[in-house]
Amino acid sequence: MKVGIIGSGGREHAICHTLSNDQKVNHIYCFPGNAGTAKIAENIKLNLDNFNELKDFIISNNIDLIIVGPEKPLVDGIVDFLQDNNIKVFGPNKLASQLEGSKIFTKNLCEKYNIPTAQFGIFQNVNDATNFIKKTKYPLVIKADGLASGKGVYICEKSKEAELAIKEIFGGKFGKAKNLLIEEFLKGEEMSYFIISDGKTIKRFDTAQDHKRVLEGDKGKNTGGMGAYSPSRLINDNLDSKIISKIIEPTIRGLKRMGINYQGFLYAGLMIVDNEPYLIEYNVRMGDPECQTILPKLKSNLLELFLSCCNEKLNEVEIKWHNEKSLCIVLCSKGYPDEFTKNVLIRNLNKIKFDKNEYCYHAGTTIIKEQVYATGGRVLNFVCLSQNFLEARTKVVNMINSLNWDNGFYRKDIGYKVIEK
Repeated sequence: MKVGIIGSGGREHAICHTLSNDQKVNHIYCFPGNAGTAKIAENIKLNLDNFNELKDFIISNNIDLIIVGPEKPLVDGIVDFLQDNNIKVFGPNKLASQLEGSKIFTKNLCEKYNIPTAQFGIFQNVNDATNFIKKTKYPLVIKADGLASGKGVYICEKSKEAELAIKEIFGGKFGKAKNLLIEEFLKGEEMSYFIISDGKTIKRFDTAQDHKRVLEGDKGKNTGGMGAYSPSRLINDNLDSKIISKIIEPTIRGLKRMGINYQGFLYAGLMIVDNEPYLIEYNVRMGDPECQTILPKLKSNLLELFLSCCNEKLNEVEIKWHNEKSLCIVLCSKGYPDEFTKNVLIRNLNKIKFDKNEYCYHAGTTIIKEQVYATGGRVLNFVCLSQNFLEARTKVVNMINSLNWDNGFYRKDIGYKVIEK
């Protein structure tokens, strides 16, 4: 079977690596992939904004299944386009992808179907938003409405921070902005909760805790994710039942009443307050780096899961997991999430010895003259499965230290809330 994966990050490398171990998969194409996928698949550079170019390649190379990793192609409607051309594709369609493509769409859905979330206001210009923040309590949260690669969220402690956030969003930092959201600040602990759906059946797909802030102690600017661990320390049977009944099921029902069937992964970013879940945001794909953290734990066949969703037969598949804990640390280019140097050589990658249950997933990398170079802010994802989180983190840190890459930095405290000092 031939499989195509759209995307170039650690999430896509993790999916590619998992599928490469499947005997039913004899060839994988990655669009465009990275230095990690290049070793186990065929990287193809196409203009992904030109759906026809992608379609022609898929048809001419007889690719049986396309998996869409990142959010932008989903929001742009790539699933609809491929399905209209009789190409099997895993991921939600354009209407369903509004859950991530527009935070206001999701907030209105929450309001209509009584899904617990932070109180919010929608503002269409700088003056109205600025006048509001002068009269409100702090801290508060300000969000860009559209896609922002995980960086369009500001947690503001003071009015000056809020004013800057408003100016940056309406100033086009994350693309043209017609609206922004201002939300109350919920005091609790975050959790990433995943499900997979074929449009008829919903199945849980594990939990994780992501560390989005760039500095240790969860301080500094928001990033795409500095590391994660799975499962979340917060999950329990009672909370799991509440998440499904109060958040996931009302969302899927609400979409169906709008004529939308949800197929694919759905990632609920939650705030847990006294064992009660509140929806922060939805992502219409696997998280990154949560995907790199979760997939090594999967005992079931990933290809079978993808195909069962495409064929609306998810009810026939059982999802099983390994019992180990999983922890991922992201090695970033110095300067991230602000300015950083690109095309920096990474030496010593071949010298790292990986034991069983140890992984390195590439993100912002490329191969130039048979050598690996860093091209992005988040560069490599080091993952370890172990019986406990402390041992997993220790092994991951040892892997990073053995790489000894001078141009990189990482958070040494990933999982600190779940690891006893």
